[in-house]
Amino acid sequence: MLSTEKMTTSNSVLKECALHEPCSYIQGNSQTIHYKVIQECTKSQCEALILRGWRRFGAMYFRPICTECTACESLKIDVENYLFSKSERRILRKNSHLTSFIRTPGMSSEHLELFYRYHAYKHKTRDWDSPKIDPKNYQASFVNGHGDFGYEVLYFAEDKLIAVDLIDILEEGISSLYCYYDPHYPNLSLGKYTLLEQISLAKRLGLKWIYLGYYVKGCQSLEYKANYRPSLELLGRPEEDETPQWKSI
Repeated sequence: MLSTEKMTTSNSVLKECALHEPCSYIQGNSQTIHYKVIQECTKSQCEALILRGWRRFGAMYFRPICTECTACESLKIDVENYLFSKSERRILRKNSHLTSFIRTPGMSSEHLELFYRYHAYKHKTRDWDSPKIDPKNYQASFVNGHGDFGYEVLYFAEDKLIAVDLIDILEEGISSLYCYYDPHYPNLSLGKYTLLEQISLAKRLGLKWIYLGYYVKGCQSLEYKANYRPSLELLGRPEEDETPQWKSI
């Protein structure tokens, strides 16, 4: 059953604005993003926003509100009906030697070094912006605002940190925030593996959904999300006093 909780104005909303800026996903386009900063956001508040197409980084929540483009589509995986394919089971077996820990988000020199290594690889292969090491920005984006629902899953090969998967565990599902990993382990398919582990975790916890965030056709970094079926797509851009409607795709 979809959450019908209606969002209400809270004293914890410190700042709210809309910014017009270059598009993050389609080169040459511009985008208008609605931002709000929410300190001490509750689990139910967070899930109500996620169900309406918002995303979280730290204490900041955002969603696109572009008037001339609807390329950003919010997707969620139907965990209850998801069956691992033969190739996905092979990836899970291939990584059975890895050790993982789940905990509240943190930051260390290992985090920052891995974050830099991952973005340097993406800069070279996907023309992402040049990587920068900024502990203050990392803290603001990936550590702050986790409340009692935000976690990081750390993956180790022996004693070496090779992947960090940031997630929110909510009442009905897991919101997939951000994952970065060591590109020196291409045979492990770490990007796919960490998402498959999210699905496995959701199944163990009895949760219904993996909230994948935005799929954008033509954006190489986001098109992979269409490969995980069955899934549902959010219809339109529901406001805070509207019940979100999702359809199967």
